[in-house]
Parts: sequence; C-alpha cells; structure tokens
Amino acid sequence: MADGPRLPGIEDEEDEEDPIVLHVDADCFYAACERLREPELRGEPVVVGMGYEPGETNGAVATASYEAREFGVESAQAISTALERLPRRAALSPDADDYDPDLEPADTGHYRPVDLDYYESVASDVQEILHDCADVVREVSIDEAYLEVTDRTAWEVADGFARHVKDRIRREVGIVVSVGAAPTMSAAKIASDFDKPDGLTVVRPGELSEFLAPLEVDLLHGVGPVTARELREMDLETAGDVAAADPEPLVERFGERGRELYDRARGDDDRRVEPKGDPKSFSRESAFAEPVSEPGPKYEQIETLAAAVADRARREGALYRTVGVKAVEPPFEVNTRERSLPGPIDEPELVEEIARELFAEFERDPVRKVGVRVANLEFAAADQTSLDGWAGTPGDADPASRSDAEAGDRSNPDEEQSSLFDF
Repeated sequence: MADGPRLPGIEDEEDEEDPIVLHVDADCFYAACERLREPELRGEPVVVGMGYEPGETNGAVATASYEAREFGVESAQAISTALERLPRRAALSPDADDYDPDLEPADTGHYRPVDLDYYESVASDVQEILHDCADVVREVSIDEAYLEVTDRTAWEVADGFARHVKDRIRREVGIVVSVGAAPTMSAAKIASDFDKPDGLTVVRPGELSEFLAPLEVDLLHGVGPVTARELREMDLETAGDVAAADPEPLVERFGERGRELYDRARGDDDRRVEPKGDPKSFSRESAFAEPVSEPGPKYEQIETLAAAVADRARREGALYRTVGVKAVEPPFEVNTRERSLPGPIDEPELVEEIARELFAEFERDPVRKVGVRVANLEFAAADQTSLDGWAGTPGDADPASRSDAEAGDRSNPDEEQSSLFDF
C-alpha cells in the first residue's frame, strides 16, 4: 500500500486486527432470577429488596423489573418510597397486615427478599456459557462480564456471534441478557446499555466515532450524575463535544480522569480484557428437567461434574485444597457441603470419591440441580500432587459453612466499588 493518509477504519494487512470485545449484561438480574423460581411473575412488576415487610421501616430496593420502573421504583431507592409508588400485591389480601381495600391489582407489585445464594447459582450457569464462548472472560459483577472473542469470530459476523451468546443464555439458563460488541471495553459497555432490555448492539471499528458522538455525556462509561453536571457546566453536552474539546481544561478540572474522559469520548481505550487474577474455584453444575429423587441419575451427574472440574483444574495448572457439592431442592433451596484436604492436590479420582460422599446426604431427596466444585486453588507449574504426599486425613468442614470463593467476588473494577444493587 502506498504511503500517505488512510481512511478511518482502513488498516494495512500487516496491522494488528481490531479486538472484538463483548459486554454481556443481564437485564434486571435479581428480578429475572425470581421469575425463574416463580414463572407466574413474568410480565408483572417485581421488586427485590430488603425491609418491605409490614412493620419494618428501613430497607432499600436491590433491583426493580422494567414493569416496576414504570411506577417510579428504582434500584437503591428507599423501600418506603417504593411501597408508596407501588404497593405490595400481598396487601390485596384481607389477611395481610397492610391490607388496603382501595387497592387495585394493576397498581400493585410483587416484592421478594434478596437471595444471593440462589442468584449466584443462576450466575454460575451463565458464567459457564461465557467461558465456553470465549477464551478470555472478565467477570466484573454477578450479572455482567467482558469477553474477548477476537479469535472466535470476525467483525463481518460479530452480530451473529453475539446473538449466539444471547440465545444460549436464554435457552439454557432462562434469563435475558443485553450484549454490546465493540473494539474497546468502554464502547462495548456503552453498546450493551444502548438498547436495553434484550438489546444487541454491534459497533464496528470504523463506526466508533459516529456511534459515540451523539450520546449524552451521562452515557459515557464511568460518568455519573456529578461528573455529567460538571461537564455540562463546561458546555459539553455530548460525547462528540468532549471529543472535540481541548483536553487541557478537562485535565485541569478532573485530573488524569479528564484525559481518560477525552480518550473514551474519542473511542480510544487500549485496555485489554483480562481475567481478574487467578480464579478462586472451578465449578460445574447441571439441572434436571424436573426434580429427581432416585439416587442413580444424581450420582451419574455428580461423577460427570467431578470429572469435568478436575479436568479443568488440571488444564489450568491448578491444585486444590477443597472439594464441594451443591444440591438445589425444590423450589430453589440451595444446599452446599464441602471438605477440606490436608494439602493442595491434583487427583480426579479423589474429587469424585469425596463428591459422592458429600452428596450422600441428598441421595433420596428430590433435587433439581447438582454441582461440584474445587476451591482454595494454587497455581504452579509443578508435578501433579496427590494425597499420598501429605500426612493426615481429610476432615469435614462444617456442613453449613461456605468459603469466600463460593460467595463469589462481585466487585466491579471499572467502578472501583462493590454493590448489592442490581442495575
């Protein structure tokens, strides 16, 4: 190719290929999980939060379905405000403590308590699909993740690949996600928010400037209400305004973050999708079409899942100190059991043996989902280790205990904060 200027988006063949980044964001995740548990809630206003029971005065909304948002209910809102705008459906019953004979069903909503154990169980199913669809996944919270899929697809068919991810999650898990595809992490995040709910927005490399320019500054990734107000005080209303501005006043006003705002508005973001350090555990789960009481099918699944997690650990070069199982009983009662080992090992047969022993407690109970995990991981390029090299006998942990790894890491590195609230 001759020397000289090139049209935007036109690359030399030897230039590095533009990354393809997906941002996957579950729509009203907590409410979606409650609808999995209670299908009759579909299409109804659903509020998940704390403190809505009669007589309680403190609490907050963790998430509100889109139907509930039409009544003015929002995440992080005081529960008392939510109840004023959308009374409980239960208040229609004469037996309810807050019974109101003047209420109409159409003006009420369903309130449910936060159940993080259950939500994490659903999230693990989604995460399993994401890791199957991408070589690199960065989970930033319980309900969103970035995927690096440059080696899995091409820009010409990126919309089809993103649709495939959406469809798998809807079909295999039963929840709806919005997906944004773009050459940068920040643009992918904006794209996933662009057409919610159930959105799919693809921004190809040559379209970045055109996509970003008309967006209100509030929509730039990392811009909250305070920053948006300060940008408007500088007569910067859109991303295009920020991109065309002199960056020096932005740096003077916001410090180094001002330069970042300027770059993001121009579509410049050289961050790469990277996992958040080494994983804390590997797990696999499998659901039955309907609750199963007979031991045989359950133990078959346990053995299959145990082999899968042990194989994953070996492929990742990980040793593990803990083996655990999960049994989800109807309607969605999550039970976990785990056993600690005297030292880090890589021994698939032992994982299966321990998993079977831990699951024996539930062998005659109706179970709708089972899971196996290995945790307390150590990563090292070392020879495989077995219990033969360790003195002592494995001991059972408290059956009711849950490790930090099981609870999950819901921090968001982009916002540098963690939150219970589901947006």
